[in-house]
Amino acid sequence: MTKSCFILFLILFFESASAQRDSIAPVSLETIYVSGLHINDSLVHAPAAIGILSKSDLKRNNETDISTAINTIPGVLMQSANITTSRISIRGIGARTPYGTNKIRAFYGNIPLTSGDSETTIDDIDVENIGQVEIIKGPLSSVYGAGLGGAILISPKDIQRNTQTTQISSVLGSYGLVKNSVNYAVDRRFASLNINYYNIAIDGWRQNSSYKREGTTVSGEFFRNGDSKLTYLGNYTYLKTFIASSIDQKTFRQNPKAAAPTWLASKGYKEYRSALGGLNYDLKIAPHLKNSTSVFINYKDSYETRPFDILRQYTFASGARTQFSGNFKVSSITTDFIFGVEYFADDYHGRNLENLYKQTHGTGSFEGNLLTSNTQNRNFYNAFAQLRFEFSKHFEIQGGLNVNKTKFTLDNTFPTATLSSQKYAYDAIFSPQVSLLYKPDSFKTVYISASKGYSLPSVNETLTATGTVNANIKPESGYNCEAGGKFYFFDRTFYTELALYRMEINDLLVAKRIGDDQYVGVNAGKTLHEGIELSINHLWQINKSLAFNWYVSGSIGQYKFVDFIDSGNDFSGNKLTDVPANKANAGISFSTQNGWSLASDFLFVDKIPLNDANSDYAEAYKIVNLKLVYHFEIFNKLESQLAFGINNIFDEQYASLILPNAIAPPNGSPRYYYPGLPINYYGNIRLHYSF
Repeated sequence: MTKSCFILFLILFFESASAQRDSIAPVSLETIYVSGLHINDSLVHAPAAIGILSKSDLKRNNETDISTAINTIPGVLMQSANITTSRISIRGIGARTPYGTNKIRAFYGNIPLTSGDSETTIDDIDVENIGQVEIIKGPLSSVYGAGLGGAILISPKDIQRNTQTTQISSVLGSYGLVKNSVNYAVDRRFASLNINYYNIAIDGWRQNSSYKREGTTVSGEFFRNGDSKLTYLGNYTYLKTFIASSIDQKTFRQNPKAAAPTWLASKGYKEYRSALGGLNYDLKIAPHLKNSTSVFINYKDSYETRPFDILRQYTFASGARTQFSGNFKVSSITTDFIFGVEYFADDYHGRNLENLYKQTHGTGSFEGNLLTSNTQNRNFYNAFAQLRFEFSKHFEIQGGLNVNKTKFTLDNTFPTATLSSQKYAYDAIFSPQVSLLYKPDSFKTVYISASKGYSLPSVNETLTATGTVNANIKPESGYNCEAGGKFYFFDRTFYTELALYRMEINDLLVAKRIGDDQYVGVNAGKTLHEGIELSINHLWQINKSLAFNWYVSGSIGQYKFVDFIDSGNDFSGNKLTDVPANKANAGISFSTQNGWSLASDFLFVDKIPLNDANSDYAEAYKIVNLKLVYHFEIFNKLESQLAFGINNIFDEQYASLILPNAIAPPNGSPRYYYPGLPINYYGNIRLHYSF
């Protein structure tokens, strides 16, 4: 019956499209422009593998979780559990991080989202406030700084010129999902303002997994004229989410809704407030010289109850960045340039307290005595430069250099027996990058590049087991060689991109677990990351009123330990933990002149090694999603959109997040698995009014 109804719906959908008298104008794939942080302004001319997510890409799902969209990019994997616990890895870099994302530099506009110890959180930025996401794959450190895996550039949502609009939106879905948002935007000749408020609540499909988040974003421009403008941006987020935590294989297969017993008994949760703000001033100094200068602040106040303790953390970061760009000509050679400097300061304060949940008779966590307390003040300088020499309309060379100097101070303030203050600094790190491009015409590019990148140790990795500075720890570094091509065909209705890469990582940072949530870092060896990435996108005008778009992307790789000995165990030659060798995506969408659109996406993730010994694997999985949208005008200037979607249509059981190298509790098995959502449904309604 369900299959028959679906076929009938498709017949009515296409009949409605064919009967429409008005036609869709002939279309081609849009030219994709990239962030102003690049020396190139278009995707096709950038000598790097860059995944782009447009506003429409980000809205192909229920608009509450960005991981589905990010996972359409080849070579990139975002694992997510209950939205807030997530990890992004690029070409295998960052996959072994126990929790969270590191070794990737991220920006929201010109404001860094990455802390001083390379930890990155992008979940606080609501999808409604994003105009475009760029994921640069590989260590292009000449501009972005400490990001061995790459960089994520999130552009705030644009405001159309000379408009005034308001919008409200609601999403309802399975397991108690409710999201409401309201937006107001106005643009005038000299200034603009965009305000967005949202809140999300989810009951959760697992035990102890309810979730609530709300936030406000304010952005816009002041003093705008032909030569300058001041851009402002502020974002505030409040979150409280209960934590089901990871489970062992038997529980994962038989009762995936279950929470880890100790987390359920303690009613473990995480609560935080975070805010970021920044100002950026763009100035055209001369016809061929521009400057962009920004200042920013970023803070987070976090409280997390775990079965083994209660963690209270406070982080405040501030900094500034100035970048000059322009061009000049020597003889017949045109030279474009970017150079600048960035300063970043990060103050971290952390306390661990006893959790007395066993004494509260099932009512949850309760603070006990203070166990440890410490602070770490870290700051660094980045100086960067990049040049592009355009020898002809077909050939160009790019080169860049980043120089980083990082130092920090550690103060142990409790217990009194460990009171100390220690200072430490890393030697200056030089990261060069060079590339050669050949452009047969304006819509095709072939390139080769070589670069070096680095990642700084996290707070835990800079400490010994006794809480003192680990003077032997060094930043991770890597060398990347890459060749690729980007091509438009058939009047720019067909786009394909191919990249081949080989990356070697030295001084591999390994987080060694010495307690329930205590890790120390060691430089334990080398890893090899190599692979092929392919993406194809085709837009086909079926008839005057119906357009069909399809895409296919995939990555095939080899990720392994080259030289890795840990605690006397030789893992050299083993596959890299928590990295699937292969990943594939495909998607189709139909859109009609009368406002209907239908989209479906497919994701395949290969089996994943769960530990360094490769003795356990998570099974490969396949996910299929479907979304139907109807956009229509209620009356002049008031538009509405209705949407309905199904995620994980075939109810695949899979692990949406892996805890690599999990340790088995007494008389138990390792808890590797965070179960992914089973089949789930959602609906969305949006009203948009233009004044």
